[in-house]
Amino acid sequence: MDMRKLVGRNFARLRRERGLTQEEVEARSGFSQQYLSSLERGRRNPTVITLYELAQALETSHIELLKPDGQD
Repeated sequence: MDMRKLVGRNFARLRRERGLTQEEVEARSGFSQQYLSSLERGRRNPTVITLYELAQALETSHIELLKPDGQD
């Protein structure tokens, strides 16, 4: 299982479920839109702290970003 891709898929899904754009998450989290785009494409390897901060921006648990989605 590629954790970068899993986190990216989960992040994109959660963001869309909340009706947020990458730009809106940028404003909430402080991470650039370019970083968020790379994250969603599975090209970033976020730290535990980054996962926590992104989850806060999405108003969810950091565990939600790590849950298996059955696509691997």
